[in-house]
Amino acid sequence: MSENGLFLQWVEFDRKRYPSANKYPFNLPAIRQLDKLRFHPKVTYIAGENGMGKSTLMESIAVAWGFNPEGGTKNYNFSTRMTHSPLHEYVRPVRGVRTPRDGFFFRAESYYNLASNIDDMYQEPSFGPPIRDSYGGKSLHEQSHGESFFAAFIHRFGGQGLYILDEPEAALSPVRQMAMLTRIHELVLQDSQFIISTHSPIVMAYPDSLIYYLTPDGIEVTTLEETDHYIVMKEFVNRKDKMLRELLDDVQD
Repeated sequence: MSENGLFLQWVEFDRKRYPSANKYPFNLPAIRQLDKLRFHPKVTYIAGENGMGKSTLMESIAVAWGFNPEGGTKNYNFSTRMTHSPLHEYVRPVRGVRTPRDGFFFRAESYYNLASNIDDMYQEPSFGPPIRDSYGGKSLHEQSHGESFFAAFIHRFGGQGLYILDEPEAALSPVRQMAMLTRIHELVLQDSQFIISTHSPIVMAYPDSLIYYLTPDGIEVTTLEETDHYIVMKEFVNRKDKMLRELLDDVQD
């Protein structure tokens, strides 16, 4: 997909209207400093340590686009608990010239709620194909956590779509994470655009991409090899015994 064909080109943040610089999430450095966030035509990553605002930022982008805060497509309107932040009220998506045929907001922390809603919808009368068919033909609750995650990636994502994924690796083994890279590539070749928040160096490894890194000082563009996720994982794998000694000795001391 060329830059002219982007579904979502960038989002703008109306910082002048923020209610308070001392109130969450407007007190987070990355969010407080953001005026505009541009997206890659294929894959954009949002990474950083816990507490930097990744999920809040992803949620605001998804809700501003029209997705349900707890995940799913634009047609999903269930709500188990209103816990999403008001940040989306200050976010303006700038759309491309093309309209996506498909779209999905995948949110690991509320995927159980999504799966329950799908089961409820399956019980309701419908003139179309059963909704479970879009997720592999059986209840997501009747699969392991990892299998149910992967069922959405394989069966529900249909191409020519905007897919916003918040920590999709949460229930996936390293092998499944590599398989997910293959699936991302398949969908990119079908003119899809991804925005992904992740802690996984494997998921973050798609070559034709852009990585934003959230820090206590704000937000910066980086490479996979410069992220703490990659550096720490590489150090641990290559120097496991030494690192374990240091970690465990710290507890004894």
